[in-house]
Amino acid sequence: MGRLTGGDPSLLRRINSAVVLHSLRGADSSTLTDLTRITGLSRPTVEGVVEGLIEVGLVVESVPEEGEARRQGRPARRFRFRAEAGHLLGIEIGAHRVAVLMSGLDGRIIGAGSRDVSETASADDRLEKVRTVVADVLRRTGVARSSLRAVGVGSPGIVETDGTVRLSTALPGWTGLPLGDRLRRSFRCPVLVENDANAAAVAEHWKGAATESDDIVFVLAGLSPGAGSLIGGRLHRGYGGAAGEIGALHLLGREVTPEKLLSTTDEPLHPLDEQAVADVFSLAKSGDERARAAVDRFNQRLVHDVAALVLALDPELVVIGGWAAGLDGVLEPLRDELSRYCLRPPRVTLSLLGEAAVATGALRLALDHVEEQLFAVEGTVTARR
Repeated sequence: MGRLTGGDPSLLRRINSAVVLHSLRGADSSTLTDLTRITGLSRPTVEGVVEGLIEVGLVVESVPEEGEARRQGRPARRFRFRAEAGHLLGIEIGAHRVAVLMSGLDGRIIGAGSRDVSETASADDRLEKVRTVVADVLRRTGVARSSLRAVGVGSPGIVETDGTVRLSTALPGWTGLPLGDRLRRSFRCPVLVENDANAAAVAEHWKGAATESDDIVFVLAGLSPGAGSLIGGRLHRGYGGAAGEIGALHLLGREVTPEKLLSTTDEPLHPLDEQAVADVFSLAKSGDERARAAVDRFNQRLVHDVAALVLALDPELVVIGGWAAGLDGVLEPLRDELSRYCLRPPRVTLSLLGEAAVATGALRLALDHVEEQLFAVEGTVTARR
């Protein structure tokens, strides 16, 4: 790699702009003196950079409070990052609902909405529900669609880098769906599609139970569990985006299906849905022996699936989310059994974000994309006013 000599003035300006903008974004407001001290740049350089950022709409001068002006006479000029210069969406598309979170460029949530959807809904109906919720959130927040800078999406299934769902058994008509392309028709900004467990892992690392850990596994616990993992703080997707598909481990010589695992009779559990499983757990809690046996089988399968991933990745922390995380009796068996199977048992905890994890992670992915542009030095950045 060549040595940076400072011979390209435009490159240096972009570097200085990124440094100053990053400092402003991390504070409510700053003076030129503050920015000079924090960045180590000269005052004339900082002043020139700030004026340029004001011109493109990313920074604005803060109006001093009336009391401050009276106490200090003419106060020093203060500046703040314009989080309202653009907006981001995080979208969860699930089997039973779609949910949307909206933030400004600082990642602070300013709007949210969700709608229930039938698990048998077609792909077209599910996407129409997404468009309805997005339109409602935009209307209630008063944000123009043209202000959106990036949209993140969390969806069940193995997702290609272009947003195509290569395989999904959770949603009808989802396998092979060009989800990214379909959603880009509704937006004039980048749309980033990610597996739902991967998005939830990102969310827990950002705002949830894993903020202090960089090597984590997030388990989206359900009838067919999935997992997302971060290694060194970076999302691990695998070569084809299929890392963490622990729900397929039963294919490795274990053909007992969830319908049989959770059955309290000699017949498979039908219908197999979340309410039916919750009923089995409730019966087990009340002392029903056959239900207890079914719950033990369910927990043991989940433990084996998670243990396989833990043995491969050696995470510091395992976070359990998904609807099954709310069922009594899931967490302690996981802790106990992982201590038996794993060479170095990780800490195990429940998700702090609950059902908001996937949409929150999708929002973080959108924010990551925009931050790469805001703080890049390869090109200039222009904000929408």
